[in-house]
Amino acid sequence: MDLNFSPAIAEQANRSVAPWSEEPQAKCVEWLERAVGPIVAKASEYADGHVVPPHRHSRAQMIYALSGVVTVAMPGERWMVPPDHALWVPAGTQHSVTASGHVSMRSIYVKPGAVADLPTRGRVVELTGLMRSLMLEAVTLPQCYEPTSRAGLVMALILEEIPRLPVRPLGLPFPADPRMAALCHRFLEAPTPRANIDDWADGLAMSRRTFTRAFRRETGLSLSEWRQQACLFAALPRLAGGESVTSVALDLGYDSSSAFSTMFKRMTGATPGRYLREATSLNAG
Repeated sequence: MDLNFSPAIAEQANRSVAPWSEEPQAKCVEWLERAVGPIVAKASEYADGHVVPPHRHSRAQMIYALSGVVTVAMPGERWMVPPDHALWVPAGTQHSVTASGHVSMRSIYVKPGAVADLPTRGRVVELTGLMRSLMLEAVTLPQCYEPTSRAGLVMALILEEIPRLPVRPLGLPFPADPRMAALCHRFLEAPTPRANIDDWADGLAMSRRTFTRAFRRETGLSLSEWRQQACLFAALPRLAGGESVTSVALDLGYDSSSAFSTMFKRMTGATPGRYLREATSLNAG
């Protein structure tokens, strides 16, 4: 891991400041490409509904939503980043960002090869207490530092912790087949747990068996698994925005809040109430 910088480069880099979110995205990318060192950090604030247009950069990015919910679109898939989670965006991957609620975002950007075993595909991870504290601290540090300084040690520990973070199923892969993708997009507009394989297969003039195999080949998931993730995908921004569990559950087509809570716990490991309490507690700490 190379954390060494010349004094001249360090002085120049520390004079540059990460652009705020309201500035053009091209300027943000330009700043990032000029940054030195294996890892840099940035804080951003986004209003509800703000969209960062599609862009890419040479560094991998880890996005942490301190408040609000962030949805990130990459080619063929969408990812959700609720509070107390982070999204890993591989280097060079085109992506756009949409904010739900007021989003206070923290990002770290990592050069390829900065440390072994960095993820090579997008994934949502649950932040440990240690990683959350490290990311919050990282945005307060100078861009350049001596490797043995406090800042250097914080950044080095971030690199070591990234591959250890637990992965969570908050991504939503989309089929490459345009007809199948259209069905998925329509489902997201009106999600329901009652999506029927036979109806989807009939809509594509496929047998049930052919559709089942094709859908798994295209997404890596069964329709049932994809449907559950899509319902969770639709529910989290609304729950984070303060809507009741009962209201969200009924709108999504569940017969009761308990049925929705059972699905939610199976997907996230916690009931909706506990999940949101823990997220609120973490972000208030």
